[in-house]
Amino acid sequence: MPLDHPAPQAEDQALTAVVERLNDQLRHHSATDVLCAGFEAVPDLALVSSFGAESVALLHLTAMVNRDAPVIFIDTEMLFAETLVYQQEVAERLGLRNLRIIRSDRIAQQDLDGTLHQRDTDACCALRKTQPLQNALEQHGGWITGRKRFQSGRRADLEFFEVERGTSRIKVNPLAYWQPGDVADYIAENRLPRHPLVAKGYPSLGCAPCTSPVTADEDPRAGRWRNSDKDECGIHFVKGKMIRTGASS
Repeated sequence: MPLDHPAPQAEDQALTAVVERLNDQLRHHSATDVLCAGFEAVPDLALVSSFGAESVALLHLTAMVNRDAPVIFIDTEMLFAETLVYQQEVAERLGLRNLRIIRSDRIAQQDLDGTLHQRDTDACCALRKTQPLQNALEQHGGWITGRKRFQSGRRADLEFFEVERGTSRIKVNPLAYWQPGDVADYIAENRLPRHPLVAKGYPSLGCAPCTSPVTADEDPRAGRWRNSDKDECGIHFVKGKMIRTGASS
């Protein structure tokens, strides 16, 4: 049954109740079951995808459940050329029928020379990724992410469903309980195309200026904003501000 729109004063409580019910019902279910339940319960549920190193697994799962689901891809205009080519190839291969490519309309005003990332990485992420995504999600009741518990300490308690703090949206995390290696196994078993930069030492991909290859003994995300304490781009923040409590950060 789709989620109704309660009165504003009851909205947070209603969303929390829906999330708790779904997590309780699906605690031991598969990613596919989570996606099916999400599309049934959350109005106009969208998948947000970076078309990065592991994205094709969740894109494939979603396409098998709902090929018409909105798929939002944020072109920061600083992505690797390989990512842009891969995005086109995967979208065609999976038959994604509702791909939405969004870009910031304020880059010319706020980062004309393309050097903001050198001075303030958080501001650059907010300009090129966080704010455009927040704008795009205004029309959606929730969105699907590829986050997993093992990826960082802030995600250790991640559940399949959660209320996005400061909004009236539900975040759906079908891969929350997947373990390291599960994505690679899924990609291999389904003969899905890998991002070409994975073979060149990029197990986690973002914008080209802020992503570097990693060695075999490093954490997969060590190449993201290397030599800084930053480890999130901001799309899992609230209005561009980091929320450090719980799994929503």
